[in-house]
Amino acid sequence: MLDPIRVIAFDDSKDLREMFRMLVDAQEDMVCVAVHPDLSQMMRDLDAAQPDVIVMDIQMPGMNGIDGVRTIRARYPEARVLMQTVFDDEDKVFDAICAGASGYILKTASALEMMQAIRDVHAGGAPMTPAIAMKVLARFRANETETSTEQFGLSDREKEVLTQLVKGRSYKMIADELGISYHTVDSHMRKIYEKLHVRSNAEAVSKAVSKRLV
Repeated sequence: MLDPIRVIAFDDSKDLREMFRMLVDAQEDMVCVAVHPDLSQMMRDLDAAQPDVIVMDIQMPGMNGIDGVRTIRARYPEARVLMQTVFDDEDKVFDAICAGASGYILKTASALEMMQAIRDVHAGGAPMTPAIAMKVLARFRANETETSTEQFGLSDREKEVLTQLVKGRSYKMIADELGISYHTVDSHMRKIYEKLHVRSNAEAVSKAVSKRLV
């Protein structure tokens, strides 16, 4: 049996934190390793909990979630952060994605949708609405001018992995499709991040499409 997905949450609402903990712990494939009301001791909290997925409210007292995810990704480039927001505020969500968030979900989502979003992020997916995905894509189209894969130095296998990612496949699905292990896919993705100068799957997909890399 696979190890459970270790989940940590940062939310200033005590009721929501406790509800979240109970919901995660009720899943057979997850465990809530910690919940915190703010990001004041964020790095210490993360070092202690060693989470697989970080669920973070965008609106937080003190340091907000956007600055939080930026700080996390600077120290942990492969961290998987799922942002939560009360309203579908495109600008804040867009800023969070560009800061390195793996995806986001509304707090109004059902318990089933929330748990699935955590699983998707853990598997390498990037849950977000089409409107946000288009904004991310437009940003990279506006800011980047390179058009050749040779400028990024992607190997043939890295291009294959990136192509599958653009198709919306999770790391496990990519591994099955290409006949390689999950860990090999993860290794290729780390190299792709480095070569494309991106910090999340969403950014990698956006750059791949805007640069016609696949």
